[in-house]
Amino acid sequence: MTLQAPLRPGTTKTGSIRSVDADKTTGRRGGRSNWPVTVLLVICALSVLVPLYVTVTMAFKTSGQAVDGNAFSLPAPFSVDGFVQAWQLTDFPRAFSVSVFVAAITVVGTILLASFTAYAIARNWDRRFFRWSFFYLLAAMFLPFPVLALSQVKLTGMAGLDNPIGVAILHVMFQLSFSVLLFTAFLRSIPAELEESARIDGASTGQVFWRLVFPLLAPMSATVGIFAFLASWNDFVMPSLITSNPALQTLPVLQQMFQTQFSNNYNVSFASYLMAMAPAIIVYLVTQRWVMAGVTQGAIK
Repeated sequence: MTLQAPLRPGTTKTGSIRSVDADKTTGRRGGRSNWPVTVLLVICALSVLVPLYVTVTMAFKTSGQAVDGNAFSLPAPFSVDGFVQAWQLTDFPRAFSVSVFVAAITVVGTILLASFTAYAIARNWDRRFFRWSFFYLLAAMFLPFPVLALSQVKLTGMAGLDNPIGVAILHVMFQLSFSVLLFTAFLRSIPAELEESARIDGASTGQVFWRLVFPLLAPMSATVGIFAFLASWNDFVMPSLITSNPALQTLPVLQQMFQTQFSNNYNVSFASYLMAMAPAIIVYLVTQRWVMAGVTQGAIK
């Protein structure tokens, strides 16, 4: 008959020592909420949801309801007159087309140019030129457009780019620094052995990038594209200063009229704001998982 020694407190059957205090601490943490953080998150959520609620309700009110001083009341009766007037005043189809054109060029140009640059930097990091080029791009992040506005306006005018194409090019340039940072961090996680094996098979640098590396950059490309789209779609300062033809202005610029001659038409103003921000909200809601996944992978790897 074999006698088993009694287990010591905090010791498992396999012989490993378990910290009783750690178990108690883990149990307490798992069963108790962090109320300060919860309250902070609720406040942050309300700071976004409350203005959005006011925007939606005001957009569907009549002109009389919009000026009754009760912004939180529901529309009664429900009216779409604000959307009809906003559609006509802003020439919404044309302005929407210009905004989509600028955003599309910005997204495609940012993804391509940033991925090219990041690939060259990541694979030639030991060379001083590429390493200092990366630091130069990082330093450019601290130069916002308003600081360089006067020079950019003069240069685009001299080059004949005082139009939506010029705005899109500048959007790509000002998105390049942050996008290269994300791509470079992601590229460092891709093993160089994959590229070496492709080169042994006779692939050129261009073939290695397009057939091997660029498909692997899909998560980060989605993240960069989403950030570029939101920055381009919501931009007001750059199009208003660069584009000389008022008929080619983007939606955020045309909505300035609701702060001047139509400042009292609250239902029309909020209807226009809602139509303009709806595409950005839809794009972000559909693609937010790629944003979080891409940023997390780039940060960890």
